[in-house]
Amino acid sequence: SFSLREVLDAFRRCVTEQREVLLEPYLSGWRGLIRLGAVFSFISRDAVAKVALLEAHLQHHHFQSLQGLVQHELAAGLAALRARPDSGCRTVLRLHRALRWLQLFLEGLRSGEPRTSVLCTDAYNASLAQHHPWVVRKAATVAFCALPSRDAFLEIMNVGTAEEAVAMLGEAIPYIGDVYGITQELFAQHKLLDLP
Repeated sequence: SFSLREVLDAFRRCVTEQREVLLEPYLSGWRGLIRLGAVFSFISRDAVAKVALLEAHLQHHHFQSLQGLVQHELAAGLAALRARPDSGCRTVLRLHRALRWLQLFLEGLRSGEPRTSVLCTDAYNASLAQHHPWVVRKAATVAFCALPSRDAFLEIMNVGTAEEAVAMLGEAIPYIGDVYGITQELFAQHKLLDLP
């Protein structure tokens, strides 16, 4: 079952003192987030495939960090990287966009808005919607209407009372934000934010 504590721990371990994003804890954090599956099936199905693809990259190339992955894939040139639909960079970019959506949703959940459908829609419109075709955007918006209440979500976090869940979200969100920020900067620096 989902554990916010495990996700928090994984994203806490992600960033080194040198501001590198370690891939093993990153993937561990995503494996934890995927356990929200039934709640976010439209995101988790895609995330499962992306995590599996990144795990395969790790096994073949033994990357430790996101920076190492980017450096390795850029060695062949940006044009060659853009031509590979299964590249690690492209896969990370898709997860990166979903992480932003999740970060915004969790911030909203922490803030106290009781209607999770509103929180989810707002977070989606501010992040993933711009990368999805109209049909996917409509399907996502419909799926959000079936989300459980804020109280049910806080219970799903598996950390105790609603107050304890909100407190732990307050701890977790900065770590997720840090990973997001480092990745955003790295991908912007190498012109990877619009990989097809």
